[in-house]
Amino acid sequence: MLNESSRVFSSSPFFWRWLSLSLLLVTIDQVSKLSVASILPLHDRIEVAPFFDLVHVLNPGAAFSFLANAGGWQRHFFTVLGLLVSFFLIFLLWRGVRNRLETLAYACIIGGALGNVVDRLRIGAVIDFLDFHWQGSHWPAFNSADCFIVIGVGVMLFASFGSQGKHYA
Repeated sequence: MLNESSRVFSSSPFFWRWLSLSLLLVTIDQVSKLSVASILPLHDRIEVAPFFDLVHVLNPGAAFSFLANAGGWQRHFFTVLGLLVSFFLIFLLWRGVRNRLETLAYACIIGGALGNVVDRLRIGAVIDFLDFHWQGSHWPAFNSADCFIVIGVGVMLFASFGSQGKHYA
């Protein structure tokens, strides 16, 4: 009989559950973006707190509006990049990731990447709506898909530093 510490986790038997989590995150992202777009006209804002506004802006580039004014090719580049990263991580989940935290990180990154890909395919840019600011300085607006990607990367970093030989089985 195997004891608790000798069992090794693998994402393979639970592949569809992890993929469902990614699709749930895509859904949450799209519902949040469509809700903001239906409430706020483009380039409008609602002050929520002295340091936070809901806004409705379109970002044709990537993080921090990287390549936003590149002439249009970036839409296709970031769409393909998001799809390639997502398919690669889906493949790894299917083959079997041996760390639960890493598996969770992959699911979050897939959900975020595909959420932004949907926007690029649907409207040619990503809807950003979260705007944090302080004393005239603004953090670039972002969206829930960006949050999922950052959370996924953070969990992946945590898993890589904290899992020296452990599998979080």
